[in-house]
Amino acid sequence: MYRVVKLSFTARCTRSLISINPYLIMKKRLLKYFLGVLTVFMLPGLVLAIDFANFTLSTPETERTLILPQRADKSPVVYLGSSIDPKTKERVEGYAFIHYLRGGNAAKPPKASSCYTYLSSGAKWRGVEPWVVNPSNTKGLDSSFVLANLAGDIAKWEDAADGIVGGGVSVDILGGGSSINDVLVADMISPDDKNEVYFADVSSSGAIAVTIVWGIFGGPPSQRKLVEWDQVYDDVDFDWSASGEARKMDFENIATHELGHSVGMGDLYNSSCSLETMYGYASEGEINKRDLHTGDIAGINKLY
Repeated sequence: MYRVVKLSFTARCTRSLISINPYLIMKKRLLKYFLGVLTVFMLPGLVLAIDFANFTLSTPETERTLILPQRADKSPVVYLGSSIDPKTKERVEGYAFIHYLRGGNAAKPPKASSCYTYLSSGAKWRGVEPWVVNPSNTKGLDSSFVLANLAGDIAKWEDAADGIVGGGVSVDILGGGSSINDVLVADMISPDDKNEVYFADVSSSGAIAVTIVWGIFGGPPSQRKLVEWDQVYDDVDFDWSASGEARKMDFENIATHELGHSVGMGDLYNSSCSLETMYGYASEGEINKRDLHTGDIAGINKLY
């Protein structure tokens, strides 16, 4: 597995984003001689292997693409493997949850028996961590709106955790957020102890947004937990709106669904559950996922 190293220039392979020192990279025209060769760069304390057959150069500001595994075209849930949580030093597993346009390419997992389901029974946040968003996007969404809307959408789930919406009691699940201008990277190889949200291109056709969650999903339910979440919203293949405009994805509608994954909720594919925020498909102009439905409320209440 390749490992993310953040320095200056960016190298992108099919499995991850890798940053390496520019003085160790030959000019792009010379790379042709090394296609198909596994090359190892030696830095103090670091061995970095790069397969040049699947290697391209880019800078964060000129090309922003989240490269999903090919199996994402066949399933809306993709297992990313296991790694070590840098904060707790525990072994954790990662999953990518892909929110597709209604009628998208990916096959549906089995239908849920009720109108709520979980990433894994008992897997939830057992501590509070902050999150960050780079609100820069190509579709004209105001930066202050993106930050405020994400915070408001999180508040919906936290408000419903006691089983009563608008009851004045909430559970702090995802903590507070802040806006930054840094280039963010969704962690598909291992967690980095940061919960990040940003806009970019998503490689899988029809994918509106992707939420990546790392945690402990096996063993006794009482010991399962979530340790990190990242989100990417596709602003290349989709137009976005703050007001439910036709032929555009409503940001609040999609973000409320994605944040359901962040708190531990799973997708639903039973058509009788299509009014739930966690229903697995969305369409342009849709706004019904903005507000949690009865199954969403019952599910988050039972989990927390």
